[in-house]
Amino acid sequence: MAFVTLNTKKLKENYEQLDQLFAQHNIKWSIVAKMLCGNKKYLEQVLSLGIKQVCDSRISNLRTIKSIAPTIQTIFIKPPARRNAARVVEFADISFNTEYETIKLLSEAAVQQQKTHKIVIMIELGELREGVMREQFIDFYSEVFRLPNIEVVGIGANLTCMYGVLPNHDKLIQLCLYKQLIEAKFNKVIPYVSGGASVTIPLIEKGLLPKGINHFRIGETLFLGTNVYNSSPFDHLHNDVFKLYAEIIELNEKPIVPTGELGHNLTGQTATFDDELIGTTSYRAIVDLGLLDVEEAHIKPVSENMHIAGASSDMIVIDLGTNPKRLKVGDLIEFSMDYMGILRIMNSDYVDKRFEGPMPVIKQDSPVNLEHALVAVN
Repeated sequence: MAFVTLNTKKLKENYEQLDQLFAQHNIKWSIVAKMLCGNKKYLEQVLSLGIKQVCDSRISNLRTIKSIAPTIQTIFIKPPARRNAARVVEFADISFNTEYETIKLLSEAAVQQQKTHKIVIMIELGELREGVMREQFIDFYSEVFRLPNIEVVGIGANLTCMYGVLPNHDKLIQLCLYKQLIEAKFNKVIPYVSGGASVTIPLIEKGLLPKGINHFRIGETLFLGTNVYNSSPFDHLHNDVFKLYAEIIELNEKPIVPTGELGHNLTGQTATFDDELIGTTSYRAIVDLGLLDVEEAHIKPVSENMHIAGASSDMIVIDLGTNPKRLKVGDLIEFSMDYMGILRIMNSDYVDKRFEGPMPVIKQDSPVNLEHALVAVN
């Protein structure tokens, strides 16, 4: 079985670096844990780091988080579906919202559950995903402030995730000005201006982040150590918190170019080959991993001597060239992954989840113990 590992030591060191950066700039931050797909053992490690807020876009994952740490503040970071309003209020302390009728349902659920549900209202800043249109937001806030058991604790915006619109000083200044306008017009205090994500971190280091931006939501940079602004690694962060391993289940020297008439493969594509490769061979390893688990574009063999030759639903073929490492059936091939690669792998029930490095054993009402382990958590 293929498996993925989480290195707890490297995760902790990434967390400490980011926590120090945000503390130096008086910024509150929350971990976006949706990449973990609700894996309880991985979530336990994240919650043991000391974070005060955790975000997710799946209610079931927030329920798992609350079962591990009932007092941690949970944030539902996409506009809730109306049918899920009661469950959002039950498992999320805060939710991100853009629809008034949905907030009304959250209000009704909060009244029934005898809770005050906190919300962040998202404003459209050009990414064209979720967000109240700027010309409507005054009226929107006016209506929301009348709802019982709803507390507006923030104004926020999403950038980069769909079209890649990058945050800049001007856009984030706009967000800060909207917050000031709302506070002045309605005599309210809005604690959070949630304009920061992994892609916004470089603005801090360049001194371009407006002082009013005081809340960040961080996932990719914590887990991958990446500078999302330009898709490069941060030198001071670990880029290999996660590793993927797949076992070789067949290894043979085979022709590079297939024989026979070529049609569409299972993904609807027709392969093309250089005629000069006809008659040449290479060692080809099949590993126990496939498109059902992860798209080949989002993983890459760590070794420079090999590359992905092709993939089907349950198998990926790796071209080993002359096989200089003398790999054999049963050996493991290590892969690096990007954000979408980890997300897909974590969502696959067919890929085992393990730890690498010092692993805190979380026990209720007892101190954290350390043991070095590489253990399965599925």
